[in-house]
Amino acid sequence: MNTLQAGDKAPDFSLQNQFDETVSLSETLKSGPVLVYFYPKASTPGCTVQACGLRDSKPELDNLAVTVLGISPDPVKKLARFAEKQALNFSLLSDEDHAIADAFGVWGEKKFMGKVFDGIHRLSFLINQDGTIEHLFNKFKTKEHHDVVLNFLNK
Repeated sequence: MNTLQAGDKAPDFSLQNQFDETVSLSETLKSGPVLVYFYPKASTPGCTVQACGLRDSKPELDNLAVTVLGISPDPVKKLARFAEKQALNFSLLSDEDHAIADAFGVWGEKKFMGKVFDGIHRLSFLINQDGTIEHLFNKFKTKEHHDVVLNFLNK
């Protein structure tokens, strides 16, 4: 796993969101910085806590002109159910073949309950309008993710 770092150019992508609309990084960057956060699986406890924290922080993120894009390998229909159930107010993107996760270097070997498997590592990238990664968020608990992001943005 070769994770992108601050200073690296973020790979552009176009993925389907929970409304089956195409969302591209380059288009989204036109309105300001973008927080791209990768999460393993919709509707699981940790992913739900993380998503709800970002949902509740949206007014503060909007004030900072930061757009949130969540990416997982879930299909669009599962993202739609997750977004509706949790009243999420940002785009969830489907990366079923994990090509974008690979490009960002967040797809790799994981261990959980004694099993080894490939999956998404929970990492977030703050991407500047020029497409450069400003910050990699890699040390946080799911329930504090939004606070870690806001603290960085407000410093």
